[in-house]
Amino acid sequence: MSSLDDRLFLGRPPDQARGVVLMMHGGAESGPQEIDERSLAYRRTRWMFESVKGRLRDGGVATALLRFQVKGWNAGLADAPSPVLDAREALARLREEYAELPIVLLGHSMGARTAAWVADEPGVVGVVALAPWLPPGDPVGALAGRRLVAAHGSRDRITSARATAAYVRRAAEVAASARFIDMGPLGHYMFTGVRRWNATAVAESLGLFGLDNRDTVAGITSSE
Repeated sequence: MSSLDDRLFLGRPPDQARGVVLMMHGGAESGPQEIDERSLAYRRTRWMFESVKGRLRDGGVATALLRFQVKGWNAGLADAPSPVLDAREALARLREEYAELPIVLLGHSMGARTAAWVADEPGVVGVVALAPWLPPGDPVGALAGRRLVAAHGSRDRITSARATAAYVRRAAEVAASARFIDMGPLGHYMFTGVRRWNATAVAESLGLFGLDNRDTVAGITSSE
């Protein structure tokens, strides 16, 4: 398996960073296949990373992108699901790199589920979940005292907007705040409405840091 050095990519940070966003991609319920640059799930989030890292840097935020080791969530095969182990390792590295800066986790699909599971890591202040995979019964305890924003479109046939809304309601019982964003008639893969997905990612990430996101919010368009 590849090392973390080969899978954790850091964007150019601002001169005085005020926070760090760690982006994580989707996957599948199970699968031992090693993820590489050909993975469509990874490439979708990589495209978003390349699109939004400049806007986040302009807002005072550093960025990082994690490529998971394997495709699947793979529950029950180890002490924790595969991407959860990867994310905790990446967060330890980011704490070394950026000392005491607060961290927001920005995940798509399985990456959003992973973010919700590791939100209890030191330094994490919140999660932005895009078209997340949050099945009924998934734990919310890691979000205690953190902030959650979950955005989901009604045309998603891969993960469930209804399940996401239910998860947000449960998370609200322990989180500092929990909010659901209805993305309207958008699907799972973020190809349609890409400008709106990107703008939502930037605006909500900055908002979780308490940074000014008004210009970005104003620029969010209706689905394309």
